[in-house]
Formats: sequence, structure tokens, C-alpha cells
Amino acid sequence: MDDVRRARISAEPIDLAAHLAAVDDPRMGAETSFVGRVRNHDPEAVGAVQALEYSSHPDAEQVLRGLAQRAADRTGAIIAVSHRVGRLDVGEAAVVIAVAAPHRAEAFEACRQVIEDIKRELPVWKRQIEQSGDATWKGLGG
Repeated sequence: MDDVRRARISAEPIDLAAHLAAVDDPRMGAETSFVGRVRNHDPEAVGAVQALEYSSHPDAEQVLRGLAQRAADRTGAIIAVSHRVGRLDVGEAAVVIAVAAPHRAEAFEACRQVIEDIKRELPVWKRQIEQSGDATWKGLGG
């Protein structure tokens, strides 16, 4: 069985419905999803956030697949995950994860593991742009 049905780094908008369709499986009794969106504020920002610009290492998609596979191996889940790159305005989805698992506990565990591992290990960086024009790089050096 292909446990990781999708693992993509893309400049195109992410479709949650396509991710949910990718993990649809009659053997699974639970589905969960996570959508990480660009918000208009950040505790470290002086003013309102206008956009985020994401960039990635050339191996990021391979790393993302490995993170998803690790969660699938641990939980028995099926996973579809994507991360955007490029400029994203407030409200746009930066990360989408869909998970199907035999039971809800495994579905929630796999989804949480994938997003936490993305934050820690995926070589994707963001430049936060405030309405004032100030910009700050985030995610560099750990």
C-alpha cells in the first residue's frame, strides 16, 4: 500500500479537497486534516503582516515525503501533504495535511506528527513582510 499519497512542494494554491480525496480509503475509519494559513499578525512583528514569501531547498519535497512516511509507519495512516512556496497573502494556505487512519487516535497523532516535523525539519524558510514594508526572515538556523 502506498502510505504517502501526496507529498508536494509547489507554488500553486493547495486544494484541501484533493488532499482528502487522495487519502479516501474504505479500510480507514477516521480522517482528519490540518490547514496552516498566513495570518495577519505575528508576536514578533511590529505591525500587521501583509504576506509571507516561502522558499525551499531543492530536496525539500523528498524530505517532506520522508516526514510523511515516518508518520505513516508509526501510525498506520495514509497521508497527503503539501507546502507552498512563493508569495502568499494573508488567508492563503501554506500547508495542507490530510490523514486517514483506522481510528481517530492514529489520525490525530499522524497529523500532529507531520506538522510538528515540518516545523522542525523541512528545509523551507519564510520571509515575513509587514504592511510597513519591513521584512524579517524566519526559520533560518533552526
